[in-house]
Amino acid sequence: MENLKYTEILQLNKALVGTIETKPYEIGILSNVTINTFKEIIEYSCRVNQIEPNVELGNFDNILQDSYTFNQKDLVIIFYDMLNIVDNISGFFEDMDDVLYADLKQKLFTEIDIIFKNLKAIPAVVFNSFSSAYFVSGYSTETKKELLVSELNSYLEEIKPTNVTIVNLNKIYNQISVKQAIDYRFYNSSKAPYTFTFFKNYLSAINNVILKNTGKLKKAIIFDCDNTLWKGIIGEDGMENIDMSASSKSGKFYHAVQQMTVFLSKKGIIVGLCSKNNEQDVLDVLRTHNDMVLKEDHIVIKKINWIDKASNLRAIAAELNIGIDSLVFVDDSDFEINLIKEQLPEVLTIQVPATIADYPDIILKNIYTYFNLDSNSDDAKKTEMYKQQFEREESKNAFGSIDEYLASLNIELAIVRNDNAHMPRITQLTQKTNQFNLTTYRYTESQIEYFIADDKHQVYAMFVKDKFGDNGLTGICITKEDTTNSKNIIIDSLLMSCRIIGRNIEYAFIGYIIKNLQDKGYETITAEYIPTKKNAQVADFYERAGLNLTENENGNKHYSLNIATFEHKNLDYIKIYNELV
Repeated sequence: MENLKYTEILQLNKALVGTIETKPYEIGILSNVTINTFKEIIEYSCRVNQIEPNVELGNFDNILQDSYTFNQKDLVIIFYDMLNIVDNISGFFEDMDDVLYADLKQKLFTEIDIIFKNLKAIPAVVFNSFSSAYFVSGYSTETKKELLVSELNSYLEEIKPTNVTIVNLNKIYNQISVKQAIDYRFYNSSKAPYTFTFFKNYLSAINNVILKNTGKLKKAIIFDCDNTLWKGIIGEDGMENIDMSASSKSGKFYHAVQQMTVFLSKKGIIVGLCSKNNEQDVLDVLRTHNDMVLKEDHIVIKKINWIDKASNLRAIAAELNIGIDSLVFVDDSDFEINLIKEQLPEVLTIQVPATIADYPDIILKNIYTYFNLDSNSDDAKKTEMYKQQFEREESKNAFGSIDEYLASLNIELAIVRNDNAHMPRITQLTQKTNQFNLTTYRYTESQIEYFIADDKHQVYAMFVKDKFGDNGLTGICITKEDTTNSKNIIIDSLLMSCRIIGRNIEYAFIGYIIKNLQDKGYETITAEYIPTKKNAQVADFYERAGLNLTENENGNKHYSLNIATFEHKNLDYIKIYNELV
């Protein structure tokens, strides 16, 4: 995207139309300036990330009214630009008397209130901050325009709902300069101030919101070693001649990248190595090199061998039980990067740049775009959790049957209901879980907050631990009462982290939920399985769990259950508590 021309984006976007078989992601764009060229840019960016967009532009300078009609979108982006606000004042803005200024400010405050109220139920809203960067500054004094911008932005931060993200436009202007961001000629002729360069950089600023809310964020970053984590080749240069020193001319850039990688590990991002090397050489560097910031404790998985890297990356995804499209791969080699692009196009590749000083910034930019940095207590323990999972897999060999093995784990579940304390983690699981996910509905914190507060919904959260360790909050079920039959409950979402699949926990979880719903007076349950490219493993889960298949239309399955006839599976080796233990 970064190096593409507008005409190239138009062509590439046209070629991608119809190639993505997913439910359209509904995007609305409201603006008081002309932004028509942004439509194709955001469409192309979505399709590159395997998101099929349906983008609708609101009417020019009709934000307030259109915010009401756009209240069913998945995402609404709002450009409420100061250029137009100032132009709508008939006199010289700086000569405005205090009464008129106060009236204007209150009018804008009220409109913002109404806009947020109209859009309160949708998953995500992006509202661009107000800016005075393109106006002539008073330098030593604050102009009325600057004062109004400051007061508007303070108000935004004060009253914004949880589904609203504020994008600071000044950061974009600082990055590319106002001259590259704004074209006054086009604004004066057609009210279109923003340049193609601005829109490309703006998209970088909001990509994380789109990827997060569509479940497209990455889960793992995998590094080559030589000339990627350090300067030099360990097998040829030896331990003493590789460089990652914070005080050396080139080594400091590798040192910075290692620091960022440790940061990611602490945020719950999986860190791995995929290197053509002698394993012991790399292990010696990790364990003994004084300048090595990235240690074995930060690394979840290693493939250090002479097998081709495409095969190793496939193995990494399989062993971690995550999709191949959840990986980011970093390497210095043209050959290796091109190999992965050709054989595994789903993997995001990052090549170490020829100008090594650019390396940390490239990594940082991708971190902010493709990873979820809103960590919680479960994320902080994720590296250790994955290592514990590998220990579980290795221990299977000591038992004669899978039931004996599962009984040896001392599995304990704590299932809590409608608990606001866990809302961020619940939201995160709905946004990132793909494989064991029956409907793959993505929800934001504001939506989860509504479900928890609404007595017609139930939000169950499951915590799992065994003798190897604590997996934390790894299962979610959201139910809602049928609006046409108060005795029927609908399973809206049922999902579990890939880390706990294969222990029969899913049957204990749904069994507990069904019993709890029966205790609440519900008599029947309906549920649905919606197929995706990643959730085939649960295509018949409801049948295996004991629900009755009532309809199967092109793989989209519907189920029902008379709760009184439900037979619970005998899973005595799984202990269940209704509070955290």
